[in-house]
Amino acid sequence: MSKKLKVGILGATGMVGQRYVTLLADHPWFEVVLVAASPHSAGKTYAEAVAGRWKMTVPIPAKVKELSVLDVNQVNLIAEQVDFVFSAVNMAKDQIRKIEEEYAKTETPVVSNNSAHRWTPDVPMIVPEINPEHTEVIKYQRQRLGTSRGFIAVKPNCSIQSYAPALSAWQQFEPTQVIATTYQAISGAGKNFEDAPEILNNVIPFIGGEEEKSEKEPLKIWGRVDPTDGVIIPATTPVITSQCLRVPVLYGHTAAAFVNFKQKVTKEELISALESFRGVPQELQLPSAPQQFIQYLTADDRPQVRYDVNFEHGMGISIGRLRPDKIFDWKFVGLSHNTARGAAGGAILCAELLKSQGYITVK
Repeated sequence: MSKKLKVGILGATGMVGQRYVTLLADHPWFEVVLVAASPHSAGKTYAEAVAGRWKMTVPIPAKVKELSVLDVNQVNLIAEQVDFVFSAVNMAKDQIRKIEEEYAKTETPVVSNNSAHRWTPDVPMIVPEINPEHTEVIKYQRQRLGTSRGFIAVKPNCSIQSYAPALSAWQQFEPTQVIATTYQAISGAGKNFEDAPEILNNVIPFIGGEEEKSEKEPLKIWGRVDPTDGVIIPATTPVITSQCLRVPVLYGHTAAAFVNFKQKVTKEELISALESFRGVPQELQLPSAPQQFIQYLTADDRPQVRYDVNFEHGMGISIGRLRPDKIFDWKFVGLSHNTARGAAGGAILCAELLKSQGYITVK
């Protein structure tokens, strides 16, 4: 690409915003030209705004360090300077829905990490390897918004990445029932150990709203675009039930999952389906795409956060401990990086897909 697309990051000072800043530092297609946050941070340099709360393990990229933080509510001013934005704002859901639509109506595409628009029927919720065809609903969303270029696309909840990709690879065997218990890292709440003393030597058996997301969001991903009504119709199977726990881990969501299938299937067939599962990002060799989307680990004590969370730079999924169950057909353990694949990295890959499909272009 001879000219990089100009990117703004909304909510740039939070943990996910910081992850965007680091992942986009040397991106071959996108360049961060603008950072925005709450009015409290506006007017400061980015370095000043995150002073004392920079949570990444690498320094602030030099190109972003001295950028002046804009007020995220200055929609028109920001929209004039960028080709599209990533959204990771920390607001009430109704405020997020409103401001993301305001940006879209300035003809600025919005790729969002937030949950506010995940159930808007004409907003695609994308895992690029699984449902890239859902971007077709954007044309109907644009009709509703009255735009020719602007739209909103979202990525799903971080925790479902640890088991939904495996179930996607197994769709041919028709999963019917799933139990998924997730053990989620504290960075999923935007915290590190200094911010979360309550998690030390502890497990918290509640994460607000997480179980509903875990049970319903995969069904939208496996759904279909209905051209008659211009919306995404969620799938009705498999039925998923879940429990979500916060554990003393910095990065990495682990899932213990149980699954029934309509068809009889062998362990060898299940593993082969995981290892051969590829999607459009791999075919197009998108910049952030993992070469191997899902790996299967044969050791009894894997996957482990310590060894496997950074598989494929955090963009790959690790599955292990696949074995028969006494009540369900099979059970397994999955692991995903919650702020790479599960948050900023997944949204960046989504933007790469949208660019490759012609939905995001230079203004």
